[in-house]
Amino acid sequence: FKMCPGRVICKLLCSGEKEVDLAVQSAKAAFKIWSQMSGMERSRVLLEAARIIREQREEIATLETINNGKSIFEARVDIDISWQCLEYYAGLAGSLAGEHIQLPGGSFGYTRREPLGVCVGIGAWNYPFQIACWKSAPALACGNAMVFKPSPFTPVSVVRLAEIFTEAGVPKGLFNVVQGGAATGQFLCHHPDVAKISFTGSVPTGIKIMEMAAKGIKPITLELGGKSPLIIFSDCALENAVNGALMANFLTQGEVCCNGTRVFVERKILDVFTKEVVKRTQKIKVGDPLLEDTRMGALINQPHLDRVQGFIKQAKEQGAQVLCGGDLYVPDDPKLKNGYYMRPCVLGNCTDDMTCVKEEIFGPVMSILPFDTEEEVVERANNTKFGLAGGVFTRDIQKAHRVVAALKAGMCFINNYNISPVELPFGGYKASGFGRENGRAAIEYYSQLKTVCVEMGDVESVF
Repeated sequence: FKMCPGRVICKLLCSGEKEVDLAVQSAKAAFKIWSQMSGMERSRVLLEAARIIREQREEIATLETINNGKSIFEARVDIDISWQCLEYYAGLAGSLAGEHIQLPGGSFGYTRREPLGVCVGIGAWNYPFQIACWKSAPALACGNAMVFKPSPFTPVSVVRLAEIFTEAGVPKGLFNVVQGGAATGQFLCHHPDVAKISFTGSVPTGIKIMEMAAKGIKPITLELGGKSPLIIFSDCALENAVNGALMANFLTQGEVCCNGTRVFVERKILDVFTKEVVKRTQKIKVGDPLLEDTRMGALINQPHLDRVQGFIKQAKEQGAQVLCGGDLYVPDDPKLKNGYYMRPCVLGNCTDDMTCVKEEIFGPVMSILPFDTEEEVVERANNTKFGLAGGVFTRDIQKAHRVVAALKAGMCFINNYNISPVELPFGGYKASGFGRENGRAAIEYYSQLKTVCVEMGDVESVF
């Protein structure tokens, strides 16, 4: 593999209506086999897939770095989370069960947890391989089949996942990949044999998918955008809070939906915190993501880089101060000169009404905002259409729990940020979507309950 930003690494044909139908029909046929297997049988296949991913970690991480542009250091973490996700749901597959309820006169009822059928997964370009695992692992553990459409900007690594599932022993066609953009997504959402849709991406696209799913009365999971608050109290461990702010803003070039990009800092420590964050941000090494010491790679494409640059330009026009970064970066290596690189940016002198504070930038741009009281900062933190995540840094554990309880967000962090254990559910409030990925909660979104009533005596008729 070689890193060649700005160059074509492969060409794929977009899947049309015919190809989408073939993929769904293939998955439907495989579902008949997979859904009749026991949970333990499915578990063994998922464990084998996890083993293959774990053993091929370096190769897959390298592929993901070329696919997306993130640092190899981060890509390895993504791959580790991916096989851990498969292992976690392999562990749950054999324990999926309903319940038995005793009824009067010796009669009884029971529930069966049954798969939905062919599920559709539509992924984003920031975590291509990991998102595909987050969606497919619970879906397959519950006995479903899946047709997955990756982003057209990152089409490669999910194909490797499909090959791994086949190597692990899933029925042929159980996990199918289709390629394409909005039109391909529409064919999937409208297909009559699709039972459920899980989408990760932007709010506008999420709205369209919700509308399409409504026409077929299909259940959906939406994991959309965010503009999450990170609250730094003066009684925090400063170095830890600075680390948290960097983790909350600059992972994957800032292209993370749950990033804590509104950094509220108690006024008492505003200057010292800001100074330390700027110093640390300036040390972040930008460049070839395949080098071991690189911590920030290239943004996904030129239009997105231009969009992020536009946000910074507008922020300056509205009175924000660029404390560091925000400019384009051209690495010394000539083979990287066409890459979509920029220096991570910290904005000061920000106010709540600025566009950079209200809108999701989805790039390496941190906005710092001062606050004075707990009550004030909670109100300001919740004053957003989004509700994906939120974070608090403080040594006062009572205050920490009190504040996260008041935050209108689905994923909250205390004295850390942007960790996503597969054992815990992930998802948002408000415009950030609904439904959950990961944890036991995801089982609810990839299965359905059937109730069975058994009469042990004669039927008493009212007629």
